[in-house]
This record gives sequence, structure tokens and C-alpha cells, in this order.
Amino acid sequence: MRIQILGLMAAMTVLAACDTTPTNTNTGAGTAATTTPTAPAVSIADELKTQVGDRVLFAFDKSDISPEAKAILTRQAAFMQKYPSATFTIEGHCDERGTREYNLALGERRATSAKNGLVALGVAAGRLQTISYGKERPAVVGNNEAAYAQNRRAVTVVN
Repeated sequence: MRIQILGLMAAMTVLAACDTTPTNTNTGAGTAATTTPTAPAVSIADELKTQVGDRVLFAFDKSDISPEAKAILTRQAAFMQKYPSATFTIEGHCDERGTREYNLALGERRATSAKNGLVALGVAAGRLQTISYGKERPAVVGNNEAAYAQNRRAVTVVN
């Protein structure tokens, strides 16, 4: 009989530990406990990358802004106005063709071109810095035009 009682108490303890129903310990009159789940916060960097677009692409051996790139820069400028205290770095990148020195210079021209586009759209130049990685940080590994096209880019990142 004692074993049955001990077994029953152990089972109740286990079941009580499994209870996940929130309890309202609020005893104040006229107040209610709220357990509204909140959506996970999206970081400013994630918002830039997923909702605005963090990169513009360039043609082979070019650093001029295409109409598609201008549309992305316009969205980026509006995003930057939304976060006036944030600063950004614009990274210039190239595909693997060409010398390291040439690609570093081309990457700098691409980053500067994107920066100038953002400044023309009203972003303060002091909030933007540029850096060139040349061909050292490919987004896509491959020796074909599809990979090259994705690597010819300027990427805006939040500092």
C-alpha cells in the first residue's frame, strides 16, 4: 500500500512538472496579465539585406550605376533616412578576372559610385565609408558568367 501511495505521488509530481499553462499571479483589481507573444526582433542589418536589398551589381569592367542599381540605391537611401544615427560601409567587389591591383582599384570605383549615388539621394556623406576587397571575397565561387555577375557588386553593410 505504501508503495502504491509513493508511486501515485511520484506520478503526480511528474505530471505537475509538465504543466505549461501560464498562471496569472496578478491579484490587482482591474488588471489582466497579458501573455501576447512577440515576433522576434529583426536587426537593422537583416532588414537591410532581406527587405531593402544590400547590393548593387555592375557590368563587366564597369563602375557606373545601372537603372536597376539606382532603384536599389533609392530604397537604401530611404532605409538610411529611417535610421539617421546608423553608419554604413559600402564594399566594392570584383570577379576573379584581372590582377589583384586592378580589381582593388575597380572595387574602389564601384564602392565610390554607390556612395555617390546615395549622397545624391540625400544621405549624408559622413555616414558612409567605402572599402574595396577586389576579387578577394567572392559571393559565388565559380568560373562562369553567372558567378562572375554575382561577384561584380557593391554591398552596403551596417557598421
